[in-house]
Amino acid sequence: MGLVRALVACLLVVAGWSMQAAQPTSPATQTAVLFEGARLIAGDGRSPTENSAFIVENGRFGQVGRRGTVPLPQGARRIDLTGKTVMPALIDLHSHLGYYDVKTMTNSAQNYTRANLIDQLNRYAYHGIAATLSLGLDRGELPFQLRATPGTETALFRTAGRGIAWPNAGPRADYWRDAPYGVTTESEARAAVRELAAQKVDVVKIWVDDREGTVPKLPAALYRAVIDEAHTRKLRVVAHVYYLADGKELLRAGIDGFAHGIRDLEVDEEFIGLFKARPEVFLIPNLPDRAPGASDLGLLSETFPSEQVAALRAAVAKGAPVRPRSFDVQARSLAKLSAAGVRIGFGTDAGVGAPIGWSAHAELADMVEAGLSPGQAIVAATVTSAAILKLDQHGVVASGKSADFVVLDANPLETIVNTRRISAVYLRGSEVDRAKLRTGWGGHSTD
Repeated sequence: MGLVRALVACLLVVAGWSMQAAQPTSPATQTAVLFEGARLIAGDGRSPTENSAFIVENGRFGQVGRRGTVPLPQGARRIDLTGKTVMPALIDLHSHLGYYDVKTMTNSAQNYTRANLIDQLNRYAYHGIAATLSLGLDRGELPFQLRATPGTETALFRTAGRGIAWPNAGPRADYWRDAPYGVTTESEARAAVRELAAQKVDVVKIWVDDREGTVPKLPAALYRAVIDEAHTRKLRVVAHVYYLADGKELLRAGIDGFAHGIRDLEVDEEFIGLFKARPEVFLIPNLPDRAPGASDLGLLSETFPSEQVAALRAAVAKGAPVRPRSFDVQARSLAKLSAAGVRIGFGTDAGVGAPIGWSAHAELADMVEAGLSPGQAIVAATVTSAAILKLDQHGVVASGKSADFVVLDANPLETIVNTRRISAVYLRGSEVDRAKLRTGWGGHSTD
Protein backbone atom coordinates (compact mmCIF):
# COMPACT_ATOMS: atom_id res chain seq x y z
CA MET A 1 0.00 0.00 0.00
CA GLY A 2 1.62 3.32 -0.82
CA LEU A 3 -0.26 5.96 -2.80
CA VAL A 4 -2.21 8.57 -0.89
CA ARG A 5 0.52 9.82 1.44
CA ALA A 6 -0.68 13.40 1.87
CA LEU A 7 -4.33 12.49 2.33
CA VAL A 8 -3.50 9.55 4.55
CA ALA A 9 -1.26 11.72 6.73
CA CYS A 10 -4.32 13.87 7.35
CA LEU A 11 -6.37 10.78 8.16
CA LEU A 12 -3.84 9.48 10.65
CA VAL A 13 -3.50 12.82 12.36
CA VAL A 14 -7.13 12.64 13.31
CA ALA A 15 -7.20 9.12 14.66
CA GLY A 16 -7.92 9.82 18.37
CA TRP A 17 -5.78 8.90 21.36
CA SER A 18 -4.06 5.61 22.21
CA MET A 19 -5.44 3.07 24.65
CA GLN A 20 -3.40 2.28 27.73
CA ALA A 21 -1.24 -0.80 27.43
CA ALA A 22 -3.11 -3.98 28.27
CA GLN A 23 -1.38 -6.26 30.73
CA PRO A 24 -0.38 -9.56 29.14
CA THR A 25 -2.49 -12.34 30.53
CA SER A 26 -3.10 -16.02 30.03
CA PRO A 27 -6.53 -16.94 28.66
CA ALA A 28 -8.96 -17.77 31.46
CA THR A 29 -10.87 -21.03 31.39
CA GLN A 30 -13.96 -20.34 29.32
CA THR A 31 -17.39 -21.85 29.58
CA ALA A 32 -18.36 -23.59 26.36
CA VAL A 33 -20.46 -21.52 23.95
CA LEU A 34 -22.55 -22.89 21.08
CA PHE A 35 -22.85 -20.44 18.18
CA GLU A 36 -25.74 -21.29 15.85
CA GLY A 37 -27.42 -20.06 12.71
CA ALA A 38 -24.66 -18.17 10.87
CA ARG A 39 -23.42 -18.69 7.35
CA LEU A 40 -19.93 -20.08 8.04
CA ILE A 41 -16.99 -19.30 5.75
CA ALA A 42 -14.34 -21.64 7.12
CA GLY A 43 -11.46 -19.90 5.31
CA ASP A 44 -10.17 -23.01 3.54
CA GLY A 45 -11.87 -22.36 0.21
CA ARG A 46 -14.78 -24.74 0.66
CA SER A 47 -18.33 -23.57 0.03
CA PRO A 48 -19.86 -21.87 3.05
CA THR A 49 -21.97 -23.83 5.51
CA GLU A 50 -25.43 -22.36 5.79
CA ASN A 51 -27.19 -22.44 9.18
CA SER A 52 -24.00 -23.58 10.87
CA ALA A 53 -23.19 -24.50 14.44
CA PHE A 54 -19.87 -24.56 16.26
CA ILE A 55 -18.57 -24.82 19.80
CA VAL A 56 -15.96 -22.50 21.36
CA GLU A 57 -14.34 -23.55 24.62
CA ASN A 58 -11.06 -22.59 26.30
CA GLY A 59 -10.00 -20.47 23.35
CA ARG A 60 -10.52 -23.13 20.68
CA PHE A 61 -13.12 -24.37 18.28
CA GLY A 62 -14.80 -27.60 19.24
CA GLN A 63 -17.25 -29.45 17.03
CA VAL A 64 -18.20 -27.64 13.81
CA GLY A 65 -21.19 -28.58 11.69
CA ARG A 66 -24.76 -27.67 10.82
CA ARG A 67 -27.39 -26.46 13.23
CA GLY A 68 -29.06 -29.42 14.87
CA THR A 69 -26.01 -31.69 14.52
CA VAL A 70 -23.87 -30.04 17.21
CA PRO A 71 -25.33 -30.69 20.68
CA LEU A 72 -25.32 -28.07 23.43
CA PRO A 73 -22.70 -29.18 26.00
CA GLN A 74 -23.78 -29.33 29.62
CA GLY A 75 -23.52 -25.89 31.19
CA ALA A 76 -22.83 -24.18 27.84
CA ARG A 77 -24.30 -20.88 26.65
CA ARG A 78 -26.05 -20.57 23.31
CA ILE A 79 -25.61 -17.57 20.97
CA ASP A 80 -27.96 -17.20 18.01
CA LEU A 81 -26.23 -15.79 14.92
CA THR A 82 -29.12 -16.24 12.51
CA GLY A 83 -28.70 -13.83 9.60
CA LYS A 84 -24.99 -13.29 10.29
CA THR A 85 -21.89 -14.53 8.48
CA VAL A 86 -18.84 -15.88 10.31
CA MET A 87 -15.33 -15.98 8.82
CA PRO A 88 -11.83 -16.42 10.29
CA ALA A 89 -10.04 -13.33 11.56
CA LEU A 90 -7.51 -11.93 9.08
CA ILE A 91 -3.72 -12.31 9.12
CA ASP A 92 -1.68 -9.28 7.95
CA LEU A 93 1.78 -10.33 6.74
CA HIS A 94 3.19 -6.82 6.24
CA SER A 95 3.06 -4.02 8.79
CA HIS A 96 5.31 -1.37 10.33
CA LEU A 97 3.76 -0.56 13.68
CA GLY A 98 4.78 1.79 16.47
CA TYR A 99 6.01 4.91 14.69
CA TYR A 100 2.87 6.98 14.32
CA ASP A 101 1.46 8.33 17.62
CA VAL A 102 -2.07 9.65 17.37
CA LYS A 103 -1.73 11.54 20.69
CA THR A 104 1.08 13.75 19.43
CA MET A 105 0.20 13.42 15.72
CA THR A 106 3.81 12.64 14.86
CA ASN A 107 5.87 10.00 13.11
CA SER A 108 9.03 9.36 15.10
CA ALA A 109 11.35 6.66 16.41
CA GLN A 110 10.57 8.04 19.88
CA ASN A 111 7.00 6.85 19.44
CA TYR A 112 8.15 3.23 19.30
CA THR A 113 6.85 2.34 22.78
CA ARG A 114 4.91 -0.48 24.38
CA ALA A 115 1.82 1.69 24.83
CA ASN A 116 1.78 2.82 21.22
CA LEU A 117 2.36 -0.66 19.83
CA ILE A 118 -0.42 -2.11 21.96
CA ASP A 119 -2.79 0.66 20.90
CA GLN A 120 -2.16 -0.27 17.29
CA LEU A 121 -2.54 -3.99 17.99
CA ASN A 122 -5.87 -3.11 19.64
CA ARG A 123 -6.88 -1.38 16.40
CA TYR A 124 -6.02 -4.54 14.51
CA ALA A 125 -8.17 -6.59 16.85
CA TYR A 126 -11.06 -4.13 16.53
CA HIS A 127 -11.05 -4.58 12.75
CA GLY A 128 -10.99 -8.37 12.87
CA ILE A 129 -7.28 -9.03 12.42
CA ALA A 130 -5.83 -11.84 14.52
CA ALA A 131 -2.10 -11.42 13.84
CA THR A 132 0.41 -9.27 12.03
CA LEU A 133 4.02 -9.60 10.89
CA SER A 134 6.12 -6.48 11.44
CA LEU A 135 8.58 -6.39 8.57
CA GLY A 136 12.02 -5.11 9.40
CA LEU A 137 11.71 -1.84 11.33
CA ASP A 138 11.49 -3.09 14.90
CA ARG A 139 13.77 -1.93 17.70
CA GLY A 140 15.32 -3.55 20.75
CA GLU A 141 13.71 -6.28 22.84
CA LEU A 142 10.20 -4.81 22.91
CA PRO A 143 8.86 -6.60 19.81
CA PHE A 144 10.03 -9.95 21.12
CA GLN A 145 8.43 -9.27 24.49
CA LEU A 146 5.13 -8.44 22.78
CA ARG A 147 5.41 -11.57 20.68
CA ALA A 148 5.85 -13.68 23.83
CA THR A 149 3.10 -12.06 25.93
CA PRO A 150 0.09 -10.93 23.87
CA GLY A 151 -2.58 -8.82 25.55
CA THR A 152 -6.14 -10.01 25.94
CA GLU A 153 -7.57 -7.79 23.20
CA THR A 154 -4.63 -7.41 20.85
CA ALA A 155 -3.66 -9.05 17.60
CA LEU A 156 -0.71 -11.42 17.87
CA PHE A 157 2.60 -9.75 17.04
CA ARG A 158 5.24 -11.44 14.91
CA THR A 159 8.49 -9.79 13.87
CA ALA A 160 11.38 -9.79 11.44
CA GLY A 161 13.33 -7.70 13.94
CA ARG A 162 15.76 -5.45 12.08
CA GLY A 163 15.76 -5.78 8.31
CA ILE A 164 18.90 -5.72 6.14
CA ALA A 165 19.75 -3.12 3.48
CA TRP A 166 22.58 -1.07 2.07
CA PRO A 167 23.34 1.63 4.70
CA ASN A 168 20.59 4.28 4.80
CA ALA A 169 19.00 2.76 1.70
CA GLY A 170 16.20 0.60 3.06
CA PRO A 171 13.02 2.26 4.34
CA ARG A 172 12.19 5.61 2.81
CA ALA A 173 11.42 7.79 5.86
CA ASP A 174 14.24 9.36 7.87
CA TYR A 175 12.84 8.16 11.21
CA TRP A 176 13.15 4.54 9.99
CA ARG A 177 16.56 4.76 8.33
CA ASP A 178 18.56 3.61 11.39
CA ALA A 179 16.29 0.65 12.21
CA PRO A 180 17.65 -1.92 9.71
CA TYR A 181 21.18 -3.28 9.58
CA GLY A 182 23.27 -1.41 7.01
CA VAL A 183 25.65 -3.86 5.35
CA THR A 184 28.36 -3.39 2.73
CA THR A 185 30.17 -6.74 2.81
CA GLU A 186 29.17 -10.40 2.74
CA SER A 187 30.63 -10.91 6.21
CA GLU A 188 28.49 -8.07 7.59
CA ALA A 189 25.43 -9.53 5.89
CA ARG A 190 26.02 -12.97 7.37
CA ALA A 191 26.72 -11.51 10.83
CA ALA A 192 23.39 -9.67 10.73
CA VAL A 193 21.56 -12.90 9.91
CA ARG A 194 23.30 -14.68 12.77
CA GLU A 195 22.14 -12.00 15.20
CA LEU A 196 18.59 -12.29 13.88
CA ALA A 197 18.70 -16.07 14.17
CA ALA A 198 19.75 -15.75 17.82
CA GLN A 199 16.63 -13.62 18.39
CA LYS A 200 14.48 -16.26 16.68
CA VAL A 201 12.89 -13.82 14.24
CA ASP A 202 9.94 -15.08 12.24
CA VAL A 203 11.51 -14.10 8.89
CA VAL A 204 14.43 -12.04 7.60
CA LYS A 205 13.55 -8.87 5.63
CA ILE A 206 15.75 -7.33 2.92
CA TRP A 207 15.35 -4.25 0.71
CA VAL A 208 16.33 -4.51 -2.97
CA ASP A 209 15.18 -1.19 -4.37
CA ASP A 210 16.95 1.99 -5.45
CA ARG A 211 13.95 4.24 -4.66
CA GLU A 212 13.70 5.63 -8.19
CA GLY A 213 17.48 5.87 -8.46
CA THR A 214 18.01 7.85 -5.26
CA VAL A 215 19.81 5.20 -3.15
CA PRO A 216 21.95 2.11 -3.84
CA LYS A 217 20.24 -1.27 -4.02
CA LEU A 218 21.41 -4.14 -1.87
CA PRO A 219 23.80 -5.85 -4.33
CA ALA A 220 23.15 -9.40 -5.50
CA ALA A 221 26.30 -10.69 -3.81
CA LEU A 222 25.03 -9.42 -0.45
CA TYR A 223 21.46 -10.64 -0.73
CA ARG A 224 22.73 -14.03 -1.88
CA ALA A 225 24.86 -14.15 1.29
CA VAL A 226 21.81 -13.22 3.39
CA ILE A 227 19.67 -15.91 1.77
CA ASP A 228 22.37 -18.56 2.10
CA GLU A 229 23.07 -17.76 5.75
CA ALA A 230 19.36 -17.60 6.59
CA HIS A 231 18.62 -20.94 4.94
CA THR A 232 21.53 -22.51 6.79
CA ARG A 233 19.80 -21.37 9.99
CA LYS A 234 16.32 -22.49 8.88
CA LEU A 235 15.08 -18.95 8.34
CA ARG A 236 13.15 -17.60 5.37
CA VAL A 237 13.95 -14.31 3.60
CA VAL A 238 11.32 -11.84 2.37
CA ALA A 239 12.26 -9.08 -0.07
CA HIS A 240 11.02 -5.56 -0.63
CA VAL A 241 11.40 -5.33 -4.40
CA TYR A 242 10.39 -2.94 -7.16
CA TYR A 243 11.88 -4.05 -10.49
CA LEU A 244 10.97 -7.16 -12.47
CA ALA A 245 14.64 -7.89 -13.24
CA ASP A 246 15.47 -7.90 -9.53
CA GLY A 247 12.51 -10.15 -8.81
CA LYS A 248 13.83 -12.74 -11.27
CA GLU A 249 17.34 -12.65 -9.78
CA LEU A 250 15.95 -12.96 -6.26
CA LEU A 251 13.96 -16.02 -7.29
CA ARG A 252 17.08 -17.56 -8.81
CA ALA A 253 18.94 -16.76 -5.56
CA GLY A 254 16.38 -18.67 -3.47
CA ILE A 255 14.20 -15.89 -2.02
CA ASP A 256 11.24 -17.22 0.00
CA GLY A 257 8.73 -14.43 -0.52
CA PHE A 258 8.03 -10.93 -1.78
CA ALA A 259 6.66 -8.19 0.47
CA HIS A 260 5.30 -6.29 -2.57
CA GLY A 261 4.33 -7.01 -6.13
CA ILE A 262 6.58 -6.00 -9.02
CA ARG A 263 5.93 -2.35 -9.82
CA ASP A 264 7.90 -1.29 -12.88
CA LEU A 265 6.56 -3.84 -15.39
CA GLU A 266 3.85 -6.42 -15.73
CA VAL A 267 5.20 -9.87 -14.87
CA ASP A 268 6.12 -12.12 -17.81
CA GLU A 269 6.17 -15.85 -18.43
CA GLU A 270 9.78 -16.16 -17.29
CA PHE A 271 8.95 -14.67 -13.89
CA ILE A 272 5.85 -16.84 -13.54
CA GLY A 273 7.89 -19.90 -14.49
CA LEU A 274 10.49 -19.13 -11.81
CA PHE A 275 7.69 -18.85 -9.27
CA LYS A 276 6.03 -22.08 -10.37
CA ALA A 277 9.33 -23.95 -10.08
CA ARG A 278 9.26 -23.22 -6.35
CA PRO A 279 5.63 -23.49 -5.18
CA GLU A 280 6.49 -22.68 -1.55
CA VAL A 281 7.52 -19.11 -2.49
CA PHE A 282 4.83 -16.55 -1.73
CA LEU A 283 3.75 -13.11 -2.87
CA ILE A 284 2.18 -10.47 -0.61
CA PRO A 285 0.51 -8.26 -3.26
CA ASN A 286 0.35 -5.10 -1.13
CA LEU A 287 -1.49 -3.16 -3.81
CA PRO A 288 -1.23 0.66 -3.86
CA ASP A 289 -3.51 2.63 -1.56
CA ARG A 290 -6.89 3.82 -2.63
CA ALA A 291 -8.11 6.99 -0.92
CA PRO A 292 -11.05 6.49 1.47
CA GLY A 293 -14.36 7.19 -0.21
CA ALA A 294 -17.81 8.11 1.03
CA SER A 295 -18.63 4.45 1.72
CA ASP A 296 -15.61 4.19 4.05
CA LEU A 297 -16.61 7.00 6.39
CA GLY A 298 -18.89 4.79 8.48
CA LEU A 299 -16.10 2.40 9.41
CA LEU A 300 -13.54 5.18 9.87
CA SER A 301 -15.89 7.06 12.19
CA GLU A 302 -15.86 4.12 14.59
CA THR A 303 -12.24 4.78 15.54
CA PHE A 304 -11.89 8.50 14.67
CA PRO A 305 -13.30 11.39 16.75
CA SER A 306 -16.45 12.89 15.26
CA GLU A 307 -14.89 16.28 14.52
CA GLN A 308 -12.18 14.61 12.49
CA VAL A 309 -14.70 12.51 10.56
CA ALA A 310 -16.22 15.80 9.43
CA ALA A 311 -12.82 16.81 8.04
CA LEU A 312 -12.54 13.48 6.24
CA ARG A 313 -15.99 13.96 4.80
CA ALA A 314 -14.93 17.31 3.41
CA ALA A 315 -11.79 15.78 1.89
CA VAL A 316 -13.84 13.02 0.26
CA ALA A 317 -16.21 15.60 -1.21
CA LYS A 318 -13.28 17.16 -3.08
CA GLY A 319 -12.64 13.89 -4.87
CA ALA A 320 -9.96 11.21 -4.55
CA PRO A 321 -6.62 11.35 -6.38
CA VAL A 322 -6.25 9.31 -9.54
CA ARG A 323 -4.87 5.87 -8.82
CA PRO A 324 -1.28 5.51 -10.08
CA ARG A 325 -0.26 3.46 -13.08
CA SER A 326 1.43 1.03 -10.71
CA PHE A 327 -1.95 -0.22 -9.51
CA ASP A 328 -2.95 -1.37 -12.97
CA VAL A 329 0.45 -3.00 -13.51
CA GLN A 330 0.34 -4.82 -10.19
CA ALA A 331 -3.32 -5.79 -10.58
CA ARG A 332 -2.72 -7.43 -13.96
CA SER A 333 0.31 -9.21 -12.55
CA LEU A 334 -1.61 -10.44 -9.52
CA ALA A 335 -4.33 -11.86 -11.74
CA LYS A 336 -1.72 -13.70 -13.84
CA LEU A 337 0.12 -15.07 -10.80
CA SER A 338 -3.06 -16.19 -9.09
CA ALA A 339 -4.25 -17.96 -12.24
CA ALA A 340 -0.88 -19.72 -12.44
CA GLY A 341 -1.34 -21.11 -8.92
CA VAL A 342 1.27 -18.92 -7.21
CA ARG A 343 0.95 -18.81 -3.42
CA ILE A 344 -0.79 -15.50 -2.65
CA GLY A 345 -0.70 -14.07 0.86
CA PHE A 346 -2.06 -10.85 2.31
CA GLY A 347 -0.49 -7.68 3.69
CA THR A 348 -1.11 -3.96 3.94
CA ASP A 349 2.12 -2.07 4.76
CA ALA A 350 0.10 -0.63 7.66
CA GLY A 351 1.92 2.09 9.51
CA VAL A 352 3.23 3.56 6.24
CA GLY A 353 0.09 4.98 4.72
CA ALA A 354 -3.56 4.16 5.30
CA PRO A 355 -5.15 3.93 8.77
CA ILE A 356 -4.36 0.75 10.69
CA GLY A 357 -7.21 -1.76 10.50
CA TRP A 358 -9.16 -0.02 7.76
CA SER A 359 -6.31 -0.69 5.32
CA ALA A 360 -6.84 -4.46 5.59
CA HIS A 361 -10.39 -4.16 4.32
CA ALA A 362 -9.27 -1.78 1.57
CA GLU A 363 -6.62 -4.29 0.49
CA LEU A 364 -9.22 -7.07 0.26
CA ALA A 365 -11.31 -4.87 -2.03
CA ASP A 366 -8.28 -4.05 -4.15
CA MET A 367 -7.41 -7.73 -4.54
CA VAL A 368 -10.92 -8.42 -5.78
CA GLU A 369 -10.73 -5.44 -8.15
CA ALA A 370 -7.50 -6.97 -9.48
CA GLY A 371 -9.37 -10.11 -10.48
CA LEU A 372 -9.47 -12.45 -7.49
CA SER A 373 -12.86 -13.67 -6.36
CA PRO A 374 -14.00 -12.65 -2.86
CA GLY A 375 -13.46 -16.24 -1.78
CA GLN A 376 -9.90 -16.28 -3.12
CA ALA A 377 -9.10 -13.00 -1.35
CA ILE A 378 -10.45 -14.36 1.94
CA VAL A 379 -8.41 -17.56 1.60
CA ALA A 380 -5.28 -15.47 0.93
CA ALA A 381 -5.96 -13.32 3.99
CA THR A 382 -6.76 -16.19 6.36
CA VAL A 383 -5.56 -19.77 5.96
CA THR A 384 -2.80 -19.06 3.41
CA SER A 385 -1.33 -16.15 5.37
CA ALA A 386 -1.55 -18.12 8.61
CA ALA A 387 0.38 -20.96 6.97
CA ILE A 388 3.01 -18.56 5.62
CA LEU A 389 3.46 -17.14 9.11
CA LYS A 390 3.54 -20.68 10.55
CA LEU A 391 0.49 -19.98 12.69
CA ASP A 392 -0.93 -23.42 12.09
CA GLN A 393 -3.63 -22.97 14.74
CA HIS A 394 -5.08 -19.87 13.07
CA GLY A 395 -6.75 -18.75 9.86
CA VAL A 396 -9.49 -21.37 9.66
CA VAL A 397 -12.66 -22.34 11.50
CA ALA A 398 -12.05 -25.99 12.34
CA SER A 399 -12.13 -28.22 15.39
CA GLY A 400 -9.09 -27.76 17.63
CA LYS A 401 -7.96 -24.48 16.05
CA SER A 402 -7.68 -21.13 17.83
CA ALA A 403 -11.11 -19.49 17.98
CA ASP A 404 -10.26 -16.28 16.08
CA PHE A 405 -13.29 -15.23 14.06
CA VAL A 406 -15.35 -12.28 12.89
CA VAL A 407 -19.14 -12.05 12.94
CA LEU A 408 -20.41 -9.99 9.99
CA ASP A 409 -23.80 -8.46 9.29
CA ALA A 410 -23.59 -9.36 5.58
CA ASN A 411 -22.00 -11.91 3.27
CA PRO A 412 -18.53 -10.94 1.91
CA LEU A 413 -18.75 -13.63 -0.77
CA GLU A 414 -21.46 -11.52 -2.42
CA THR A 415 -19.42 -8.31 -2.17
CA ILE A 416 -16.06 -8.12 -0.44
CA VAL A 417 -16.76 -4.75 1.19
CA ASN A 418 -19.08 -6.63 3.55
CA THR A 419 -15.98 -7.60 5.57
CA ARG A 420 -16.30 -4.07 6.99
CA ARG A 421 -19.76 -4.74 8.41
CA ILE A 422 -18.43 -6.20 11.64
CA SER A 423 -20.86 -7.20 14.38
CA ALA A 424 -18.33 -8.85 16.72
CA VAL A 425 -14.72 -10.05 16.85
CA TYR A 426 -13.46 -13.03 18.87
CA LEU A 427 -9.76 -13.64 19.48
CA ARG A 428 -8.55 -16.76 21.26
CA GLY A 429 -12.18 -17.48 22.10
CA SER A 430 -12.90 -14.18 23.87
CA GLU A 431 -15.02 -11.39 22.45
CA VAL A 432 -13.11 -8.16 21.89
CA ASP A 433 -14.77 -5.27 23.75
CA ARG A 434 -15.05 -3.09 20.68
CA ALA A 435 -17.36 -0.59 22.38
CA LYS A 436 -14.77 0.10 25.08
CA LEU A 437 -11.99 0.51 22.52
CA ARG A 438 -14.16 2.77 20.39
CA THR A 439 -14.97 4.99 23.36
CA GLY A 440 -11.29 5.34 24.24
CA TRP A 441 -10.48 6.43 20.69
CA GLY A 442 -13.28 8.98 20.59
CA GLY A 443 -15.15 7.18 17.83
CA HIS A 444 -18.79 6.22 17.71
CA SER A 445 -20.86 3.27 16.55
CA THR A 446 -22.62 3.54 13.21
CA ASP A 447 -25.25 0.97 14.19
